[in-house]
Amino acid sequence: MVLIAAVVGALGYLFQFGYAIVPVAIFVAIAMAWGSYWFSDRIALAASRAKPADGPEYSRYHNVVEGLCIAAGLPKPKLYVVDDPAPNAFATGRNPKHAALAVTSGLLEMMNRVELEGVVAHELSHVKNYDILVTTVAVTAVGAIALMADLGLRFMWWGGRSDRRDNNDNSGAGAIVAILALALLILAPFAAQLMQLAISRRRELLADASGVALTRYPPGLISALEKLAGDKAVVHHATRATAQLWIESPLEREPDKEGKKGSWLNRAFDTHPPLDERIAALKAM
Repeated sequence: MVLIAAVVGALGYLFQFGYAIVPVAIFVAIAMAWGSYWFSDRIALAASRAKPADGPEYSRYHNVVEGLCIAAGLPKPKLYVVDDPAPNAFATGRNPKHAALAVTSGLLEMMNRVELEGVVAHELSHVKNYDILVTTVAVTAVGAIALMADLGLRFMWWGGRSDRRDNNDNSGAGAIVAILALALLILAPFAAQLMQLAISRRRELLADASGVALTRYPPGLISALEKLAGDKAVVHHATRATAQLWIESPLEREPDKEGKKGSWLNRAFDTHPPLDERIAALKAM
């Protein structure tokens, strides 16, 4: 919210809206947070083309979730299935009472019961730890910052700023402030994304630990993550906006010169810790 307000303030200064932009910046930041709180789960499910898990073919899925919810003391979330051969899963919502869990059809086919329990326990840990709220708000906030910064830079490029100048603008201090405001518009999307990714990576490690604490059986999640690491398929309807919600990055990453997907640049902009690091941490528990 602070970063959103700063970006709106920079736009206000560059376009000479004066101090009137300050309450607008605060209102925009609050509106974005409010909107993401109430509607981000619906957006994430719609973007992933998730459908309710109705029918007898999903009885094992429902049974696993119900058992783990009883063990965790959580209400049962709404269950969805994404028709996609790539194995993956995500949880979303604003709190445990209004949560949703979605898995791909490929995950249900690939995982045995113990492995499915590990994946579901990981996702329920996101619900219990309120990661679903943190990540969905972060997704909306990063998108808002990127959109506002892009619009501001485009208006600046095409001469959208007024040619009016006052004495302060003609001074050296005014020029410095203008340069800083422009730099903020350029760097804010990168800063927001890095903040989002840092939050996401830490929350994934926490959910791994909480998940095995729930099942009391680390080999289940370890085996599931090993299968995910060996599968190279990507989720067809996943986007960068929703990538951090999934248990494993649903996007294809470019390999480095040695053919590995672990270069420092890939890791800096990755939504999840490397699977081999997550597996090693679980094996050490």
